[in-house]
Amino acid sequence: MPLLPCVEVNPNGDPDSAVIWLHGLGASGHDFEPIVPELGLPESLKVRFVFPHAPSIPVTINNGFVMPAWYDITEMTIDRKIDTAQIEASAKSIHDLINREIDSGIPADRIVVAGFSQGGAVGYEAALSFPHRLAGLMTLSTYYATHDTLQHNPANADIPIFVSHGDLDPVVPPLLGQKAFQLLLAQGYRPEHKTYRMEHSVHPEQIVDIGAWLQRVLK
Repeated sequence: MPLLPCVEVNPNGDPDSAVIWLHGLGASGHDFEPIVPELGLPESLKVRFVFPHAPSIPVTINNGFVMPAWYDITEMTIDRKIDTAQIEASAKSIHDLINREIDSGIPADRIVVAGFSQGGAVGYEAALSFPHRLAGLMTLSTYYATHDTLQHNPANADIPIFVSHGDLDPVVPPLLGQKAFQLLLAQGYRPEHKTYRMEHSVHPEQIVDIGAWLQRVLK
């Protein structure tokens, strides 16, 4: 299978770490590209940001309209009935991108997986099942869709996890972010959880916190 097409933002000099950041439903790899310079990362932290584009598929809740999506959503219920097989396939595509970064010389434990909304659901699946220790998992305004089917890999049993959500989110209710946090705790992980006064978006305070968290896990 060919690798997903990506937008890449490279540091000055050779990268020594990477963040693979997945966008939400209907968006593209360009969605979070403008955030990179706002993160306040020091020049000494040589991070390559990789923003993959999801394939375009029919989405049931949008009347079958074809749009960029990591998986199909078939019902707008609180627990989000989704296509688990498609999430697993998308996670495999992210594993391929992680392996590409490893092949380029970046160690697995210097690679962060991040995702917003749909991308975050895939991020959970991709990071927690990956067979080598990663630097961290960051999930934004999302939910833990495959918590009862995911094949957890012990290599990432103690991975740093940052869960964040808007407390006014009308798309992915805050309850689902809180539920993800509680499920992670029940599975033995030690996630951080923070909410922001926002809807289904990104908050300036959140961007500052993301930058600080990335500096901690990639120090």
